[in-house]
Amino acid sequence: MNPLRLYVDSRFISPYAMSVFVSLIEKGIAFQMTTVDLQALENQTEAYAALSQTQRVPTLADSDFAVSESSAITEYLENAYPQFPVYPRDVRLLAKARQVQAWIRSDLLPIREERSTLVVFYGEKSGPLSPAASTAANKLFQAAEALLKDGAEYLFGEWSIADVDLALMLNRLILNGDPVPAALVAYAQRQWQRPSVQTWVALQRPPL
Repeated sequence: MNPLRLYVDSRFISPYAMSVFVSLIEKGIAFQMTTVDLQALENQTEAYAALSQTQRVPTLADSDFAVSESSAITEYLENAYPQFPVYPRDVRLLAKARQVQAWIRSDLLPIREERSTLVVFYGEKSGPLSPAASTAANKLFQAAEALLKDGAEYLFGEWSIADVDLALMLNRLILNGDPVPAALVAYAQRQWQRPSVQTWVALQRPPL
């Protein structure tokens, strides 16, 4: 049986590729990884477009089936490989976890623009946040603190892949040296030490 194949960016800085990578490791699924050079527009080649209709990373190939977009991939993995879940089992907590993931991917654009994942994975530093990014950061903190009541270790009682997605968003600010509430710093640091996360962090990246 051929292992699954995960297509990721060649710099290993995509937060969405990381989310799928961590999910595969947490589930104990054997997989191989292929890098796609986005700077060289390899994602726009005819071969890759035939695999990924969105021409983006990550893309997961499972035998003759391929799916793109990270949350679609992790949802597929959860249903196709239910051992070792990466989402809450409770239907309401599952909905909240998906809410967190969808929100992080679709909102908070000023943070993503001014604090790229080069901050997280290459140590690149940026100047002060713009007013728009400061507003987005405060919105992020308010939501995270509401979800992590009373110093909770995880968002939904037990670890889920949504914890990794939220921690990465917080680390865009934390690792740049921006002010972040202490409880959220401690939360993000705990998630970052998870072995599956550290496996991604430790990947050998090419120089910029």
